[in-house]
Amino acid sequence: MIHGLHHNAYRCRDSEETRRFYEDFLGLPLAGALTLHETKTGRPTSVLHTFFRLGDGSFLAFFEAPDMPFEFRAQHDFDLHIALAVDEAALLPMKQLAQQAGIEVRGISDHGFIRSIYLRDPNGYVIELCAPSAGADAALDSRAARAELARWQAGKAVTA
Repeated sequence: MIHGLHHNAYRCRDSEETRRFYEDFLGLPLAGALTLHETKTGRPTSVLHTFFRLGDGSFLAFFEAPDMPFEFRAQHDFDLHIALAVDEAALLPMKQLAQQAGIEVRGISDHGFIRSIYLRDPNGYVIELCAPSAGADAALDSRAARAELARWQAGKAVTA
């Protein structure tokens, strides 16, 4: 039924500022842009919808909607982040490039199955660049995940 991810969509403050980060800095090509003049309910609007292509053919998409209020705020990693797969060899150069560009960056963090750096895009979203470690596939095991979830739920019941 579901074949994969086509795109995730987020709001952006400024489409050109967003393009500079995702295309010029991260290297994701701008693959599409369309201006929306009317909502599906017939309300007039003026929104730009942009798409940046990832290596697997899926997209990160953004809406710039100046006439629609939206509270942009710096996201905490636990609230929202976008994790993009990279090769291990890219982590340190991307961290250094971010530092040189004045982009907030943290890491390299070793999570056991992946190693990651964390950047903040111009809209406040956290972008994680992560490289799989040896044995990454074994670390993401459905049976072990279900057991951990059951332990977590049981622990919540005790503390409630």
